[in-house]
Amino acid sequence: MPAPENELKTALAAGEIQFGCWLGLANAFSAEMMGQAGFDWVVVDGEHGPNDLRSILAQLQALASTGAHPVVRLPVGETYMLKQMLDIGAQTVLVPMVESAAQARQLVRDVTYPPHGNRGVGYSMTRAARFSGIEDYGTTADAQICLLVQVENRKGLAALDEILTIEGIDGVFIGPADLAADMGHMGDIAHPDVQTAIMDVLARIRTAGKAPGILSTRDEMTIDAINAGALFVAVGADVVLLGQAARALAAKWQATKA
Repeated sequence: MPAPENELKTALAAGEIQFGCWLGLANAFSAEMMGQAGFDWVVVDGEHGPNDLRSILAQLQALASTGAHPVVRLPVGETYMLKQMLDIGAQTVLVPMVESAAQARQLVRDVTYPPHGNRGVGYSMTRAARFSGIEDYGTTADAQICLLVQVENRKGLAALDEILTIEGIDGVFIGPADLAADMGHMGDIAHPDVQTAIMDVLARIRTAGKAPGILSTRDEMTIDAINAGALFVAVGADVVLLGQAARALAAKWQATKA
């Protein structure tokens, strides 16, 4: 019995646009709700969300019953963290702040079993292998792991062409907020220079045969990104959606006091 198919990886390889949503509430109950909302994929955010290994595990378990493919974003691309995330069942990982080809190559080794990588071979104990239920996990898992790296500053952009040549990198995600800040436009991702850089990079990624990704909550930017070649596109975040709806509701009824 082989490792289960990574449907997001399959869709991206086929050039199919996949819409997603960010999960920052760090809660299995809300993650399950968001997973049932109709998105193709959701990001369990371990970088900016208050998550740890156990809370991410709980969300993976909750999302397993939904139609949304879980992507786990690590706080940093550390070897031991990648090993843990894969062992608890993440098949797709998103690594922030990748700034060099050497770093990207190490990430590929981290998510790959020996002899080509250095992922620890302890799958008989893991949720990823259904606790020894997937007999062929060790020989089939590598093909179903999807490694997405984030390029989100000028240093990363300078290394992008080399990163795009690396086998084992499935997609490159552009971080608009960090890129804007690094370009001197903190909080202004709509700045023309930032938008030009983003759309150019998305096109370069697609041309290189990798899947380009982005987070955009502005329809105009989302459409531009898709036209530039973006394939995995996050269009919202649970924290933002809840906050906006709550503030609007409170304001509506507070206004009746006047």
